[in-house]
Amino acid sequence: MVKIFPFLFVILWSSAFITTKPLIDNSDPFSALAFRFSIVTIGFFLFSIYSKQKILINKKNFIESFFSGVLFHGLYLGGVFYSISKGMPTGIAALIVTLQPILTNALSGPILNEKVTRKQWIGVLLGFFGAALVLGYDIGSDIPLIGLVATIIALIAITSSTIWQKKLSNNLPLSVSNMYQALGGVTFHIIIIIIFTEPYINFSQTFIIAMSHQIFLVSFGAFTILMYLIKNNSASKTVSIFFLIPATSAFMAWLFLNENLTNLDLLGFLITTIGVYIATRD
Repeated sequence: MVKIFPFLFVILWSSAFITTKPLIDNSDPFSALAFRFSIVTIGFFLFSIYSKQKILINKKNFIESFFSGVLFHGLYLGGVFYSISKGMPTGIAALIVTLQPILTNALSGPILNEKVTRKQWIGVLLGFFGAALVLGYDIGSDIPLIGLVATIIALIAITSSTIWQKKLSNNLPLSVSNMYQALGGVTFHIIIIIIFTEPYINFSQTFIIAMSHQIFLVSFGAFTILMYLIKNNSASKTVSIFFLIPATSAFMAWLFLNENLTNLDLLGFLITTIGVYIATRD
């Protein structure tokens, strides 16, 4: 079962891109994320109680998990959602965030004392090149400055969160750790709403379906798998699978949304797959 976790993660995480736009069309990005992570926090809390996990933890573990949630659920997802809401082409936003494995590889050595081999670097660069082929059709689009800044913040946040997760000293059960991370995310988004924006959600059928997908399949499913992979593998190997997400998202958009799937997309998917295989094999 564990061996298929990377495959499951890629499928579940990639599917989130299909439902992000419907959410943004029916709410402001921070209200959508605050609502999402409120439900996620409650869900992980109830599961932790049901599975008889210890909810009350020490201050150090709380701060570590909470801050990780601020980085990942707050700054990363908030940055991506906000940039798209401001007109940032989804493809360019995804391409910028796809730089994450390269940054993680560069920082894993000095910060985590992980040895990043030449083979891993070759795989990572191939992975990025393949992802760029899949996403390259948007390069000619207009890029709003505020959207670009938000996406760069998201890139820094997800890279920092990955490295931070690997450095965590706690051995909390995933459900408890995820609960406090979700709490960090919802706290961040509520603060943003109070200071900078007016909350707005249109609870249409489209919004409810898209939100249910992101809560149950992405937050409960994909994110839990990601946390497991980070804890049990090197950071550089784990993040390499992110290169498969743009191509998988493109395939899903073709399958479910009738969007075009070009020969360049297929070539990019092939190159990315080879790159991830090289970067992750022992």
